Amino acid sequence: MDLRSNEPFWLVKNGLLHTYPSLRTDLECDILIIGGGITGALIAHEMVKKGYKTVVVDKREIGYGSTSSTTSMLQYEIDIPLYRLQEMIGVPGANNSYLGCRDAIYKLRDLAQEIGSSCGFEMKKSVYFAAQKKDLKWLLHEFEVRKAAGLNVSWLEKDNLRELYGLEAAGAILSGDGGSLDAFCMTHDLLHYNVKRGLRVFDRTAVRKVTRLKQGIIAQMDTGSMISAGKVIYCTGYEAQGLLPEKIVKLKSTYAMVSERNPQLKNSICDTLFWNTDSPYLYLRTTADGRLLVGGEDENFRNALRRDALLGRKEGKLNKTLKAFLPAIDFITDFSWCGTFGETKDGLPYIGEHPRFQDTYFVLGFGGNGITFSVLGMEIISGLLEGKQNLLSHEFRFGR
Repeated sequence: MDLRSNEPFWLVKNGLLHTYPSLRTDLECDILIIGGGITGALIAHEMVKKGYKTVVVDKREIGYGSTSSTTSMLQYEIDIPLYRLQEMIGVPGANNSYLGCRDAIYKLRDLAQEIGSSCGFEMKKSVYFAAQKKDLKWLLHEFEVRKAAGLNVSWLEKDNLRELYGLEAAGAILSGDGGSLDAFCMTHDLLHYNVKRGLRVFDRTAVRKVTRLKQGIIAQMDTGSMISAGKVIYCTGYEAQGLLPEKIVKLKSTYAMVSERNPQLKNSICDTLFWNTDSPYLYLRTTADGRLLVGGEDENFRNALRRDALLGRKEGKLNKTLKAFLPAIDFITDFSWCGTFGETKDGLPYIGEHPRFQDTYFVLGFGGNGITFSVLGMEIISGLLEGKQNLLSHEFRFGR
């Protein structure tokens, strides 16, 4: 019998890092964070740093939502190209969104060093290559727009790509600012670090109801306990859609696979993130232990059973596409999995207050930049709690 794991690679790799109890008693706090993935962990770190008495709850095990299946490619490149985003929201807002994501990568690097995380953070370059010759015209325009915005980019011709990476493509933008990490590990490291500083974390604890008072909220849990908090912050990704009166996100299914360790991978490939201009796009990176991680083949989400049933077929398509672009690489699949993510109309997150919810904030990072958006959310939410507007608060607001 041919058995293969369809669990995300990060869960198998990391095992059981830290455990937390479910909540069985009533609590009071300044800040209640709902969601214990990478976003909730980052926001909790900021809240503890600012001196707020903070509690994190998650209905699953910590990190077992989208954080367990993310590819953790850290790019400033938003799913919408910069030139198109400029057309949608204006040049200043688009440029600031890209530059903010770039800066977030370095802030995440510094944070990993600060807490002594073993998440394997690495700074990397990023190659955005033309999937077809017809994409070259707008990709060259995108290159010029990025350069004008002050981003560190250069142009690679077909011969450059073949020589550097063995990549068969007509041209590409090379960006100097990118990174990768193990987001599942970083989540646990952040929470463990802050538990020592007063943070309280509870998993297997679902929020049944939130009642808003004249000041603050009361959250009732499925365990029978209650939390009284001054403010609540939702860090639940696309699952927050169920609370909101307007539709802000479209769900997509995505597929990924990780190879066996390959010591023959070029250093240039190990030092670089790759993605292309296709729709849906192919993306790939290496892991800290020398594997190649490949993902893509996204499609509209219908239900989890259909998503999972397509895994074998999608894996075959990913292998075929990879071989077309990197023919010299012998990819032997070790793990494959699928998951669901959210996509917004402009590729940007929703971070801040919603007019329908008192004493409530949302940090909802969608698309391929969920982690860097969450880093930006640390500053935005911290500022809002102090009555200050961040430069990007307007671009990421509800009702835009």
